[in-house]
Amino acid sequence: EKPEPFYRLSMPKQKTSSEIINEARNVLRTLRTQRPFTPTEDQRKLFGSGSSRTPENRPPSVFSLHASSFDLAESRPVSGIRLSPLDHKPKLITSAKDEDSSISLPKPPVDPEEVRRVSNARADLFRRTSQENSLLGKIFPSDQNEEKMNSEEPVMVNNLCRSNENPLAEQRVHKPFNSGKSQLIYNEHISKSKREDILKGTAGNFLFQLRGESDQMKKLDMSSSHTRNMSGKRRLTGLEEETRVNESEEEENFWQIKILPILREMENEENIENLCLACTKLHQALHEGNMFGKRFKRKSVLLKTLYKLVDIDSDPLCLKLAKIILSMKVNGKNLLSVCKLAFKICRNEKNDYIIQNDRLLDCLLEVLRTEDLQKNNEALLYCMGAVKFMSGNAVLLNEMVNKQAVETLLQLMKQINNIKENDTYFSNLGHLLVQMTATLRNLADLPEARCQLVSNGAIPELCVALQQRVNDADVCTYIARILSKLSSYDDFCAALADCSRCYVLFLALLNKHHKKQDLVVRIVFILGNLTANNNQAREQFFKEKGSVNTLISLFQTYHQIDLNAEKRNCEKGEEKKNPKYPSEAEDVLMKLIRVLANLSNHPSVGAALAAAHPVAELLITVLEYKSIDDCEELVINAAAAINNLSYYKVRSSAIEDKKLHIAEMLLKLLMSNSMDGVVEAVRVFGNLSQYHEICDFIIQKKIYKFMIALLDAKNQDVCYSACGVLLNLTVDKNRRALLKEEGGIGKLIDCLQDFGPADWQLACLICKTLWNYSENITSTASCFGEDADTLLVLLTSLLDEELSVDYSLDRDIRDYHKIYWETEFKPVAEKLLDRIQSHCSS
Repeated sequence: EKPEPFYRLSMPKQKTSSEIINEARNVLRTLRTQRPFTPTEDQRKLFGSGSSRTPENRPPSVFSLHASSFDLAESRPVSGIRLSPLDHKPKLITSAKDEDSSISLPKPPVDPEEVRRVSNARADLFRRTSQENSLLGKIFPSDQNEEKMNSEEPVMVNNLCRSNENPLAEQRVHKPFNSGKSQLIYNEHISKSKREDILKGTAGNFLFQLRGESDQMKKLDMSSSHTRNMSGKRRLTGLEEETRVNESEEEENFWQIKILPILREMENEENIENLCLACTKLHQALHEGNMFGKRFKRKSVLLKTLYKLVDIDSDPLCLKLAKIILSMKVNGKNLLSVCKLAFKICRNEKNDYIIQNDRLLDCLLEVLRTEDLQKNNEALLYCMGAVKFMSGNAVLLNEMVNKQAVETLLQLMKQINNIKENDTYFSNLGHLLVQMTATLRNLADLPEARCQLVSNGAIPELCVALQQRVNDADVCTYIARILSKLSSYDDFCAALADCSRCYVLFLALLNKHHKKQDLVVRIVFILGNLTANNNQAREQFFKEKGSVNTLISLFQTYHQIDLNAEKRNCEKGEEKKNPKYPSEAEDVLMKLIRVLANLSNHPSVGAALAAAHPVAELLITVLEYKSIDDCEELVINAAAAINNLSYYKVRSSAIEDKKLHIAEMLLKLLMSNSMDGVVEAVRVFGNLSQYHEICDFIIQKKIYKFMIALLDAKNQDVCYSACGVLLNLTVDKNRRALLKEEGGIGKLIDCLQDFGPADWQLACLICKTLWNYSENITSTASCFGEDADTLLVLLTSLLDEELSVDYSLDRDIRDYHKIYWETEFKPVAEKLLDRIQSHCSS
């Protein structure tokens, strides 16, 4: 039969899933590479050192935060009733006997000594903003009264004359904060026993009475309040809202007994550790009373007390405060300030331990789940920034997964993606998206989080975000980091490949940000993963308009960057900074070549690339200017891509046109100290040796002797590649005698004996080489010499079906070996054995 060259090596007729064991052996191969390295930031900031945002165009990571940052007025209790303006003008009462008096006159304290302030500790935190307010100052002129009644946040009738200056004054009654001079105002109908309770220090029930209160209440317009409800619960009617705000006697007692004593303790305490313990007790009491997120009259008192404690410079205390304030469901300026407070705490990595032991994460995730995206986008930014900092800690990162943070973040991303580019909030939400994607990137390290990302539809949302934010290099880079991690896993890679628009998006990003290395290298890495094992992905990407031209353009750009860097180093007499690691430009080039090599595994795409001269020229350029000592992976990848392209015999093949020049470049690789480089060069010679010119080159340069020597390498892949070249050489009968040199026949038989039973593909290749070599045999002894008997016994043994099965292997692999033994090895070995036996007598 006609001798069969190596490059026409046939494959098994029947294929199984276990064929992957020989993937590295195939004529066409895909390439693997390391995921791009992402350095850890030295400091925790909203935006890293590599951010494309200028300082003036991004929110600050460092800011001052004080009690004054909170809005004390905003925290007053809100009524569900919007009051109508009063019809009458309030008048000053001159006689206590006047039955029509709208407000009862103040009574003097029973015991002036009892109302004197016991302690002035920490008066600077609880100083009243005004000590001039008296009863007369609480009575509004008619024009002010009307304005107050129609304000955006309607207040309760009973609170109209209440001072917002002093948070505890209205509760502690006989103990004003800063002075014993303030007059006590209480209902003169209070019973004697209650009066005694007041004097003992417990807050009593006191009411400001307006003249004609009952008549006025009948005229109130009971309208429902418009409260934000993110969870879709029904809105409360005005009457229901009023019921919630007006506390029951039980709630009143709970406040007096459980809450108020703790607030007094916090007012007078100076020791930070004791304050932290008081905060813990307060949190427990509020939780016990089901007061978190609830509207009640004295909510403002509680919040003002907490706000003033922010001025104390203590992260453990501020952590406790932030947790309680967030649980109270504040909004507006106060929500922003408390989120900044949480951000400030989490920014310090040293606080990770105390954060682990608290439940601040729960509060922050609740903010992300429930707060209005557009109204509170700045608060959500700092809230998300705090969560991002937490995700840098392994313990907190696992806690996030358990608390469904992935689902929360993806829901928020969907809301952001629904905001159009012409919207007022679009730009600011980009800052939030940077924090969110940075957090998702950290979460992508965990297997459970990766499953949640897939199941919660992360891929389409990330693609939408890429499409909308193509001009935002920071957002695009973080999303690329997420996808580069996730595309390293087969299930996610398959899901991403099914998202047809991803290829267009990736090409748009490469063209838009072609000089942003950290983004480019990740996008190219993702494309390499997509095209590694998916023929449909290879074809789909190749068919996208300008896909190959984009890759070529990037190749040229980063090749020039690499050349310029080498030139600068040469002029300065400096060596490469990190010889063991590729430079940024080299990293991009390696991953670009990987994409080209993977694409060439598709028959039509590979043929088209083989005919694309710019592609071949760039690959050859790498072999010309880069030594394997400079960047081993880059040179090997270039050789592997050339090997894949050399497989295709097409008209005007660029590889065929440059084959001799390529062979000269490969000779340098053969002489290197890198065994991986040697193997790759031998593989390329295996394909190129189908051309007579290359065979002549191999003989002229004595490369065949090198191939024979490689048979002693005791490495299956090395022996396989070397044997492939020798097989192609023996196609020409004039070159067959070369096998006798350097003991070639004996080394082939040794390889058959060493690797045959475990590698039928290699055994088949050896038998084909010996078959070609012995085509004109006249005598077994003269043809094979002293190795003839060894070969005869070995072939007889290998053709024994019982001995050919290795039962120690997995069933799939064992079945695959058996198929290859039957379809490939057995036919060639039987013919070779017959030939040897028939010429033994001769």
